[in-house]
Amino acid sequence: MKSEILDARLNQIEKLRQPILDAAEEAQELRRLPESVVDRLVQDGFFRFTLPSALGGEDASSLDTITVLETIAAIDASVAWNVMLGSEINAMAAGGMEESVAKQIYLDHPEVIMCGGGGPGTTPARAERQQDGSVRLWAQATFISGCHNAHWCFLAAPLMRGKEPETDAHGQPIFKLWMLARDQWEILDTWDVAGLRGSGSHDVKADGGLVRPEHVDVDLVEIPPKYDNPVFRIPVPLRLSYNKVAIALGVAKGALETFSDLAQNKIPLMSTSSLANRPIAQIRMGEAMGQYRSARAFVFEAMGAIEDELYAGAPYPGAKTTQDARLACVHAANVCMNVVDMLHNTAGTTGMRMNSPLERKLRDAHGCATHRWVSHPLYQDLGAILLGNDAPPEFAGNLGGPMPR
Repeated sequence: MKSEILDARLNQIEKLRQPILDAAEEAQELRRLPESVVDRLVQDGFFRFTLPSALGGEDASSLDTITVLETIAAIDASVAWNVMLGSEINAMAAGGMEESVAKQIYLDHPEVIMCGGGGPGTTPARAERQQDGSVRLWAQATFISGCHNAHWCFLAAPLMRGKEPETDAHGQPIFKLWMLARDQWEILDTWDVAGLRGSGSHDVKADGGLVRPEHVDVDLVEIPPKYDNPVFRIPVPLRLSYNKVAIALGVAKGALETFSDLAQNKIPLMSTSSLANRPIAQIRMGEAMGQYRSARAFVFEAMGAIEDELYAGAPYPGAKTTQDARLACVHAANVCMNVVDMLHNTAGTTGMRMNSPLERKLRDAHGCATHRWVSHPLYQDLGAILLGNDAPPEFAGNLGGPMPR
């Protein structure tokens, strides 16, 4: 993305600040985004900026994407999470479509939003071929963020023939994420949480949902990729990680801004001067800013190395750069949670009130840091690699790793 295009995106976000804040309040009650803000985000192209330019997008790099998402998340994390998920799946799906299908999906319907992935449901999923070339799907998935906004959903299931799985040319069972139109799946009301409450991450269920013949071969990971943007050569686990950590960085950034405003205007109980004049507030503001900026710098350094490697001609990132970037994302998500915890505590009872932006940011920071792709248990895997143990597939680079979740 050219710098002037990125600057224009960031200026758009600032113009949307009040609509985002208004929508964020309503989203706490709805547990999803109100249609008014979704329509505005669609109109301004926020679900398309990660798409290739040939499909009406802006060819955003990983660093561009982090910057845009962080800026939105500093205002509200649930709005940013919807933009993150919708733009992420839109771009990943575009990378796995034949040109004619992609043009029909994205150019004929510029308002398109996709969702999918998630965790497994309570019953085994299955897909079955039909005589007309379509596939029928029985599946349920958890944590499908933004499902109320989406026109398409990707659900995972093995391809079965009776009781046996179908296999590919290498004898491996065929298991993939299948693309279904909105009228082929239903939303189950399961999302009742504290952090990222407005993200609308309900369960989605297909009961014999139809995958159209022209969409049966669509995949979220195409090897080799169809587009030049190095983003399409980043391993899926890392791609899902840097998108998630962008929201965590934004929540911490927003908490720092909120705490600064609060501290300059709050007169603590039994005090004659503002919180900003108290040593504890000054110390913690300095600590918090240092922690946020150092964590952010590590993410940008590590993801910058990924981009440099790919622009230099590597087909896919190597193991070392992949592991560094994964560590940066895990580290930043957890540091950002600690930053918000510290600022929330320092704000005192003002920060505890449900109408305080710091209270929501506390919940959202914890929601970000618990996500599978940036959560603290990954320190064990990364630490084991640093101590000389073999890297599991998702940390091995070269597009290794499990299917999106």
